Order: sequence, then structure tokens, then C-alpha cells
Amino acid sequence: MIKEMKIKNFMDLLASSSATPGGGSVAALTGAMGAALLSMVSNLTLGKEKYRDIEDEIKGLLKRSESLRAQLEKLTEEDVEAFNQLMAVMKLPKNNEKEKKDRDQRLQIALIEAARVPLEVAKKSKEIIDMGQEIASKGNKNAISDVGVGVILAEAALESAIINVKINLKLIRDESLKKEIIEEIKNITELVKEEKDKIINEVLQRL
Repeated sequence: MIKEMKIKNFMDLLASSSATPGGGSVAALTGAMGAALLSMVSNLTLGKEKYRDIEDEIKGLLKRSESLRAQLEKLTEEDVEAFNQLMAVMKLPKNNEKEKKDRDQRLQIALIEAARVPLEVAKKSKEIIDMGQEIASKGNKNAISDVGVGVILAEAALESAIINVKINLKLIRDESLKKEIIEEIKNITELVKEEKDKIINEVLQRL
């Protein structure tokens, strides 16, 4: 499992000719790191007398960021599985019409799954950005720069995930599903940059 690997081993594998892990897994992992930084700031806020009045709010934010971190770690593995499955289907024989039809049906299923995983990564990354404003305005001032880094990573994860959705989307033939996914992408990305910039401004003002 990727999350059990040492950083050096993961980086060596990532840089190798192996197709997995690839950009999709990196997107999910980047999102998980963004969530982890928000968790860190929350943990550094809890138990401090200065922030005693908002302790319950911070606990709620910590619970959310840790949930997102766990989900994104899981998606890191799911992306590898989805891509490996897609590659396996691509290698299926197509010597006659029956084999071609079977391969084609399986390919469409695999493509949809390969698009679904990074779409989930994008959604979870958006949730990290959504909660960033609250932590930026309330979290421990001494660690506030880490909120900024966390949100920047979440935006990078989101944008990277969307690229991975689109590369699979172009081969999916179900037009209604493609339209639905494109609409989801639009909804996810519509205000992300504006929201991220607002959080960074909040962070800079509290430095």
C-alpha cells in the first residue's frame, strides 16, 4: 500500500517507468497532505488558553479535516487500482466480434471508474478549501502559515484531479454521464480560486 511506503521508496517508484502510482495518486496524496496541515493547525490550537472559547469549534474542524485526510489517503490507493484495472482491460484480446464487444463493455466500465476516483479527489479537495477560511480566521496564529500551505495544496490537488478526470472522460461514450460529470466539474471549480485567494489574504493578514 502506498501509505505504508517510505517517502524515498514512493518517490523512486513514482519516478520510474511504472505507470502507477501516477498523477491521480499524487493528486489524492497532495490533498491528504493539505488536510493534514489543517489538522495540525487545529491540534496546535486545542488546549491553548487564548483559544479556549472556540475549542469546540476547533474540535469540529479537526474531525472534518481528519475525515478528509483518511478519505484522500484511501483514494490514493483507489486511483492505482482503477488505473491497473483499466490497463488490464486494454490488454484483453479482440480477435473476433465477441471478444471485441466484451472488451469494449469492460473498457467503458473501467473508464468510468478511472474518472470517478479523481472526481472524488476533486470534491474532497474542495471541502478542504471550504473549511480553510474558518481555520485561517480562528486557528493558532503561530501556525497560521500552514493553513495557507494546506489550502494551496488542496487547490493543486483539485486541479490535478480534474485533469485526470478529463483524460478518461474523452473516451467515455455515455453522453448523458459525460454531461453530468462536466457539470460537476464546473460546480466544483467555479469559485475555487477566489475562495483560495481570500483564505491566503486572511493568512497574510495574521502573519
